Amino acid sequence: MLGIEGWKPEWHHDAEALAATHRHMFVRLIGRKLRSSHLMWDVAQRGWFADGPVILDFGSSRVEITHRKFDECAITWDQIDMSVPIDWYEHFDWRSDPNAALRQARDRPLRAVNIIERTTSADWRPRVLHAVEFLFDGARLAIYNAMDENGITDVPEAELPAAHWRRVHVA
Repeated sequence: MLGIEGWKPEWHHDAEALAATHRHMFVRLIGRKLRSSHLMWDVAQRGWFADGPVILDFGSSRVEITHRKFDECAITWDQIDMSVPIDWYEHFDWRSDPNAALRQARDRPLRAVNIIERTTSADWRPRVLHAVEFLFDGARLAIYNAMDENGITDVPEAELPAAHWRRVHVA
């Protein structure tokens, strides 16, 4: 997928299911420091290719997160070998720590992981999977669905809207 050898994302659209599937792995990261992060980089466009996975390296494990469509998220673990070239249009590569929010979380111990859902009044979809939230000592990082691609934010929790959000605690 996306020319990334060995990467096989499994897509979820339910926060409880996503949390249950990955809880045992996230629990192992609590207390560990974020060593580095990597984004898929479009060399020709000189910028982040937001459709590609966001990789967080905690030393013992790398978590790979990506969003697509309206509310789908895939989390994989240690599937991406960044030393293998991306075989897709020949102008993609991996870039280390290119985002300010990712750099802000670097070298901080992880304290908690949550899945964030937006709550709606729509009967057909009362909850929409929105983000994977990482709470570090002194920093917050969320990898979120930016409408069929990834978004990254470090907006402090105090600045989030008070209503229409639900957290599913993972670890």
